[in-house]
Parts: sequence; structure tokens; C-alpha cells
Amino acid sequence: MVEGKTVKAQIWDTAGQERYRAITSAYYRGAVAALLVYDITKRQTFDDVLRWLRELRDHADSNIVIMMAGNKSDLNHLRTVSTEDAQALAESEGLSFMETSALEAYNIEKAFQTVLLDIYEIIRKKALAAQEAGAGTGVPQGTTINVNNISDNGTKKGCCST
Repeated sequence: MVEGKTVKAQIWDTAGQERYRAITSAYYRGAVAALLVYDITKRQTFDDVLRWLRELRDHADSNIVIMMAGNKSDLNHLRTVSTEDAQALAESEGLSFMETSALEAYNIEKAFQTVLLDIYEIIRKKALAAQEAGAGTGVPQGTTINVNNISDNGTKKGCCST
């Protein structure tokens, strides 16, 4: 729920697997948000964040919401990526950031709520801008045209009829 409204989200998880790299640009095209997750105990996963970020920025909409999350905060004693390093990267790239633990369910819901709220705000601002732009044109807004009722000389034809 965001501001009392139910928000539905479709989530795709590639888990950073190389076998998905060939089809990721298709995923990015319609994406409105991305959660870049790395393992705080594996430095390589953190180093890969920049590559994934570059792919997102190359293929996704420029308004995409991106959050970086350091997972496995329950394994702090095995940490190879400092919180400070991650915060610095997130700040320099304009990303939101938090650390999570899937095992302990720490910050998981908060991460998704934050991303959904950011998406909601962007969509709300776009809708307001469109509404303001349309208000001065004299063009009626919200008109529905049902194309199923349109026929050629009163006879309906199938999609492939000649």
C-alpha cells in the first residue's frame, strides 16, 4: 500500500547470473525500477554492481528507480565490503542504498516499500504534469474510444479478412 492505494509489482530476479545477460536488455526496456543486490561477504559481487548499473543506464528508461542493497548483513563478521564504501558508491551514482538480511528479514520489506514509493512519486508527478499540460489545450482528457464497435460499411471483418 502506498498512500492508501494498492500497488502491484512484477518482480524479475536474475540473481546476476551470466546466462541471463543476453536477454536482460529486454527486461530493462519495460522496467521502472531495479534493485542491485550484492553480497557484503563477496567483494566481486559489489564490484559487479557498476557493470549492472551501466547496463541499466544503457537499456532502461532514464527515469528508472535504482536502489543498491548490500545483503547478508547478518554475516557482518565475514564482511569484505564496508558500509562506507557502499554508501560512497551509491551517493556518487545517485542511488538509494541500504543493507539487508534475507535470512533475518532485516530491511527487506523496507527496501521494496522504498522502491515502490519512489516509483509511485515519479508516476504521480508525470500524471500531474500531463494533466497540467492538457488543461490548457482544450483537448478533452480521458476520452475512451472503443475500437471493437467500429465497422467498415456496417459489416464486421476479422483481423485477417480481405
